[in-house]
Amino acid sequence: MQERPAEWLRQGIIIVGASLFVALCARLSLPLPFTPVPLTLQNFAVLLVGITLGSRRAFAALALYLFEGACGAPVFSPAGPGGMLQLLGPTGGFLMAYPFVAALAGWIAERGKLTFARAIAAGFLAEVLLFAAGIAWLAVLTHSINQALRLGFYGFIFAEVIKVMLAASVAQARRRVPTALS
Repeated sequence: MQERPAEWLRQGIIIVGASLFVALCARLSLPLPFTPVPLTLQNFAVLLVGITLGSRRAFAALALYLFEGACGAPVFSPAGPGGMLQLLGPTGGFLMAYPFVAALAGWIAERGKLTFARAIAAGFLAEVLLFAAGIAWLAVLTHSINQALRLGFYGFIFAEVIKVMLAASVAQARRRVPTALS
């Protein structure tokens, strides 16, 4: 019976650590002059958390991340106002999708042996969900799908391909190194 509480504690530490990793990556932010959506490493972290932790723990970590941010903790990109205003602003669609994006990446990664190709597929399909939610939210705010695509998609494609490749590479490298967090 001692193992059960210890396992809950271990899983809780992993989830909190993952939410803090996403927060750290959010701080690495580059505001772009043509859009209110900054270029950050947040998406990379969301993908990596999903692929490496699996659907349930990844969802929990990103739900915790949103809760931390909504409560005013400085976990979101410094390019925005922070707190609830950030969730309701131009990046809100992307942010609110994070738990589902991480869960999708994790779900795909869990469906079999985690190969590089599976990690790429998980990252790519999760990015499709992320950008569908982000663009939809921007379209509501701007009243224009074309404007939403211009502000939140076209200028990010190249960077997102790199983030997917990097997340898949790190997940593969991590898979080869056994850790206590597995």
